[in-house]
Amino acid sequence: MSIRLPSPCLIVLVGPSASGKSTWAATHFPADEIVSSDRLRAMVGEGEDDISASSDALALLETVVSRRIARRLTTVIDTLGLDAERRRHWRELARTQGMPCVAIAFDTPAAECRTRNRSRSKRIPAEALAGQFRAWARTREVLTEEGFDRILTPEPVRVVAPDFLAAQIAAERQSRQPASLRFGLHLGRFDFGGGAAMAAALREIAEAAESAGFHAIYTMDHFRQIPQLGRPWEDFPESYTTLAYLAGCTERVRLGTLVSGITYRNVAHLGKMVATLDVLSQGRAVCGLGLAWFGDEHRAYGWDFPSIPERYALLEDALRLLPVLWGPGAKPFRGKVLDVPEAMCYPRPLQESIPIIVGGGGEKRTLRLAAMYGAAANVMGDLETVRRKARVLGEHCRRAGREVQLTHLSTVLVGADVRHVAELVDRLRPRRQGAARFAESVNAGTVADHIGRCRDLADAGVSEMMIRLADLTDPAPLERWAKVIAAFR
Repeated sequence: MSIRLPSPCLIVLVGPSASGKSTWAATHFPADEIVSSDRLRAMVGEGEDDISASSDALALLETVVSRRIARRLTTVIDTLGLDAERRRHWRELARTQGMPCVAIAFDTPAAECRTRNRSRSKRIPAEALAGQFRAWARTREVLTEEGFDRILTPEPVRVVAPDFLAAQIAAERQSRQPASLRFGLHLGRFDFGGGAAMAAALREIAEAAESAGFHAIYTMDHFRQIPQLGRPWEDFPESYTTLAYLAGCTERVRLGTLVSGITYRNVAHLGKMVATLDVLSQGRAVCGLGLAWFGDEHRAYGWDFPSIPERYALLEDALRLLPVLWGPGAKPFRGKVLDVPEAMCYPRPLQESIPIIVGGGGEKRTLRLAAMYGAAANVMGDLETVRRKARVLGEHCRRAGREVQLTHLSTVLVGADVRHVAELVDRLRPRRQGAARFAESVNAGTVADHIGRCRDLADAGVSEMMIRLADLTDPAPLERWAKVIAAFR
């Protein structure tokens, strides 16, 4: 069982030569994250054993460490670590960037270190090694008082994103006292091959999602790929046409957008589309609504992009209009900016009330509108952000006298085990982005990691978790995620 450390962090190895520092570092960290005084001595001298190059190597080590910390990169300092002033300096560098600083204390018995030293082709002189043992004894006495965030022995460790730090404990809690949580699959990329291949791939993925136990499938409502996920010219099918196709491919999952930009369509027309989807899917439609944010998309298609206050007025009118439109008769509706003389929609939806999910985490206006008119509010962000949004939504709900669910959207990457996760991260990460940063951006973790994270989100008040799988090009990731879903049934 591995100890979890937050990403990014600074890890200082402390102990005499031959105590196992380099072996431990190489076992648990990529070579690019380890700054080794021996390797730097080889770079500035005639080899790792060129003692005359030690001063230059340590000077270079300081430069490399400071540059890595400035870039907030996890760094393992593999040197003796017996100089108190250097340790203090490294802690201060980490503090300036808000990075935890952890010491790994190598309490390897002196006799074992001597035995290892004798087996080396180039041994450290006995007197030099004895001096290190004396220095280590003095260091060990004061190490706990120096201000490291944690002092660990050389056990297995994993550096993980903050949301995964307590995942192991949360997963155990889920096993003992299961909580319920629904899961929705969010389709944001369509890397399934061009042309006719897309239809077959979408059907396969939709069927696999339903088999895996997903509660819903959501499409991202845009007309070109957004810059956060890809390039403008990537294949990106229209959302409601796609949902209509998925209605014919599935039997149980709910279907909707997450979320429809309020500026993209005449609102009454949008209501008619959602009602038709509900009828043809046998009562499975969900209506997602959001403020719309992608200005470039509006300009590219020749649409007006109203100001934020104008869009909020339109969103509030839509939230009031749609239930009227889906009801009986042909009632007139007049809002702040919408005027619909006959809010009529036949056939009417099969559901008595189509759930409206309000997307966005704005605490003063968006969450207030969700509390007043929505069935749910969908937010993004890390665990602490979700906890704060839940509190704010709860306050708005108390004032409105209503109960509204909280849902959460995030990108995830799930691997069978730690090694598989690392392989996926290395394969999928952009060329200019490091593995650790990419892993955090896509919440890369094992099945057990995700069970724990999902439990923490459920405890924070989330009732449905919408996930965008970072490697969804075939059903395989869905099969792995099915194990997460099974833990919450």
